[in-house]
Amino acid sequence: MNLCPSRSTAELDDARLLRYSRHILLDEIGVEGQEKIAAAHALVIGAGGLGSPVALYLAASGIGTLTIVDDDVVDLTNLQRQILHTADRIGQNKAQSAARTLSALNPEARVNPVSVRATGEQLLELVGTADVVIDCCDNFATRHAVNRACFSLGKPLVSGAATRFEGQLTVFDPRQPHSPCYHCLFGEEGEQGDGPCATFGVFAPLVGIVGSMQAAEALKLVMGIGESPVGRLLQLDAMTLRWRESRFGQDPDCPVCTRA
Repeated sequence: MNLCPSRSTAELDDARLLRYSRHILLDEIGVEGQEKIAAAHALVIGAGGLGSPVALYLAASGIGTLTIVDDDVVDLTNLQRQILHTADRIGQNKAQSAARTLSALNPEARVNPVSVRATGEQLLELVGTADVVIDCCDNFATRHAVNRACFSLGKPLVSGAATRFEGQLTVFDPRQPHSPCYHCLFGEEGEQGDGPCATFGVFAPLVGIVGSMQAAEALKLVMGIGESPVGRLLQLDAMTLRWRESRFGQDPDCPVCTRA
């Protein structure tokens, strides 16, 4: 695993105080909140349409360590929406491409690109080292695997999805005693196909909207501020710019998160 250089402390020197001053000016964040961001480790699963704005905003906000997992390579069709990548990187691994962009954006960010599809013990190891996990993948099998790992290890999970003109966002938090999980909302018997964008298309700014909201929820979680949409599914219709909120609870028969 490749690690970009970073400072060994989350303490804010004068340069950092200036760089993150617009955060620090917010009473809800302040120096303490920014130091929590600097000490945090975020794991982003997928460096595509959703992962691009997530990773860009987390790095720009001063996240201490950012691990990006993606085994795919940059394709010409990605460039319409996957803003981490550039035309000269077609054919390159997306996690490595992401690391280059993020290191240029914020040289202090510690970026750890993982250029394989993490499964099994490796996925558990990656989730175990993170403070927050952001699911930006495009297939149900990976979503369910990440969900199981997060609930096994007690890590909060920010979940987003986007296809056509429709986006959705929610948070699963096993630290809360009655938090539902991804399996409660979408059972594993559902569609298993990969690449819905390749099948149905996706409106480019939609992934930016949903991904930016995922980044916001991840930052709130590591700082311990605000209210997360646990048990609430937010759905956006980009054609009308209307949000719909649906509440859902823990499935008493869920094999992943139901507690005795």
